[in-house]
Amino acid sequence: MSGGAGADLVTELRDLAVVIARDAAALAGEMQLAGLTIDTKSSDTDLVTTADRAVEAVIRERLADARPHDAILGEEQGQHHDAPDGAVRWVIDPIDGTTNYVYRHPSWSVSIAAEMEGRAVAGAVHDPTHGQTFAAATGHGATCNGETIRLGEAAPLGRVLMATGFGYDPERRRAQAEVMVGVLPHIRDIRRMGSAAVDLCSVALGRVDAFYEHGLAPWDLAAGALIASEAGAKVADVYGGPVVAGGHVLAAHPDRWDEVAELLLRSGA
Repeated sequence: MSGGAGADLVTELRDLAVVIARDAAALAGEMQLAGLTIDTKSSDTDLVTTADRAVEAVIRERLADARPHDAILGEEQGQHHDAPDGAVRWVIDPIDGTTNYVYRHPSWSVSIAAEMEGRAVAGAVHDPTHGQTFAAATGHGATCNGETIRLGEAAPLGRVLMATGFGYDPERRRAQAEVMVGVLPHIRDIRRMGSAAVDLCSVALGRVDAFYEHGLAPWDLAAGALIASEAGAKVADVYGGPVVAGGHVLAAHPDRWDEVAELLLRSGA
């Protein structure tokens, strides 16, 4: 494995992410029942709650206790110090799908990934709505509740069920919706669930056939993209290059990926 990340290390990181993600989701669930203070960030549609901040603080504390020399990047508190060469950086989203969480609508998750040299090598996504914990480590495949998951046969383009999401800026949302106007007549349907991490895991599980979004942050992507990839999906930008935070991400069966990407590009992605 490149970068010196051995099998023992990546599975250790994966297992740590699993335990902390489950515990963090339990805390978020308790806080949801107890009542929340809700604020906004980048726009009136970009919600943040007391639970987002409290859960991230707990995740950071647990990671620091287990691995005190690792760097941590989180949605709410950012990154406090850089990871030296060869070190681990944790990328965490304490509640991915905060709007769903606030409305008690299905599809929110806790996402925790470990990166080395700029790429995810281990991660976990816990989806409390479905009682599912997804996990992966580079070269070790993907699991759901401990059972191996792997993509089956690719659906024809006309039967592709595509998950997508929309950003918080009004103009970006308009552009993203216009892309879907071009895509929708050529596939089975679209789904907008509200948690990119869950959507990527849904590709891994076969619950959707593809996921596309533009403008995601590193914490939205890191664990879910690794899980989808380790389950056999191709995860790349719409031109086939590496996924970059803030850019495009398309996850789909490798036998159908090119067709889906071409459709998205024709539709203005």
